[in-house]
Amino acid sequence: MKTLLRTLILLLVVLWLGGVMFFPVVAATAFTSLPDTHTAGTIVGQCLRILHYEGLFAGMLIVLLLLAAHAAHAFSRSVTAPVAVTLLMLALTTVSQFWIIPRMEGDRIAAGGAIDAVPPSDPKRIDFNKLHGLSEKVEEGVLVAGVILVALLATGPRQPDAVMRTQESTKVNIG
Repeated sequence: MKTLLRTLILLLVVLWLGGVMFFPVVAATAFTSLPDTHTAGTIVGQCLRILHYEGLFAGMLIVLLLLAAHAAHAFSRSVTAPVAVTLLMLALTTVSQFWIIPRMEGDRIAAGGAIDAVPPSDPKRIDFNKLHGLSEKVEEGVLVAGVILVALLATGPRQPDAVMRTQESTKVNIG
């Protein structure tokens, strides 16, 4: 049971973090391969929504599984830090999905449907570009937090000083 819990947690982290890491590749490919930026933006926006819902689902499961793993003593360390980092990832994803993206979409629609069809000085385009930059920073935050989460989960068991001294004194010197 302990191994199953740890495996499911790691699988969910890998899926979420892998999606976040692969998303820029999808976006770059769309914007360099498609004939117009509006179509590319539509595809990238839809992919981002899917990534966000995947992350929200995975994140909630990670938190629940971490709490179950704690109860089952599946980790030798506290799960407080991994839960906190996962909650931060969930918060950032929620802000992006339910606050930033809707505002960007509102700017795009108010600009006539294609944001790059309006002049760079247009207030809607300026706001869209500002929100786009914020969106990138939020996604970077999710990525960095995900890497921290991996490091926290990979950290070995805490060994009290007495155990470490005992291990040191029982080493056999060959030489």
